[in-house]
Amino acid sequence: MHGTIQKDTLWYLQNIDFFKDIDIDTLKRIKKKTTMKNYKKNSFIYFPDDTPNQVFFVKMGRVKIGSYSNDGKEIIKTILENGEVFGEQFFLGNERMDNYAQAMQFSCLLLIEREEFQKIMEQYNFMALRMVKIFGRRLQKLERKFESLIFKDARSRIVDFIKDMANEMGKPVGYETLIMHSLTHLDIARMTATSRQTVTTVLNDLKENNLIYFDRKRILIRDLAKLT
Repeated sequence: MHGTIQKDTLWYLQNIDFFKDIDIDTLKRIKKKTTMKNYKKNSFIYFPDDTPNQVFFVKMGRVKIGSYSNDGKEIIKTILENGEVFGEQFFLGNERMDNYAQAMQFSCLLLIEREEFQKIMEQYNFMALRMVKIFGRRLQKLERKFESLIFKDARSRIVDFIKDMANEMGKPVGYETLIMHSLTHLDIARMTATSRQTVTTVLNDLKENNLIYFDRKRILIRDLAKLT
């Protein structure tokens, strides 16, 4: 069993986009500092103020990163899927986490020791640049989200969220766009700073106007350009 895990870990490192262009000897070295861990649905990977000594890659499943407001409301900042990295706050000088990470479904993660990950960044400049680009994209998404909270109403925020999902994970089906997901209406509400009832109302309205079709696991956008 141990040998199977090791082989699978190396295979995954070779096939994740983040590690492309790294030589096999370096990947084998990284593998020695890497562990694989499963998380049940809704289990926490870390909490705010934790000090994990690893960087995490999603091998399988889905992970949400979020925080809680002063009045206890959950705020989902981002949702990560296969191949994405998180837990990298120490690059910004943070020793403690300022958010939480939680598995949204059964998930398998690769945990790479922080010290080893730092060595990779120092050895390969293009790897550090990749991490900077990841930071940049996430900051842009947060900036758009904050602008949306300030300038747009609840319906517009929910529609924008659906459009963002379509651009990031949608697949064309003729003239339509199919989004496969595992989000509840409450998840969408927490991503858009709205209520579950508002999300349900907006989705039903879009469906009645034949702009989308949806069920528990998918959203089918009839025409992305007409979705407003």
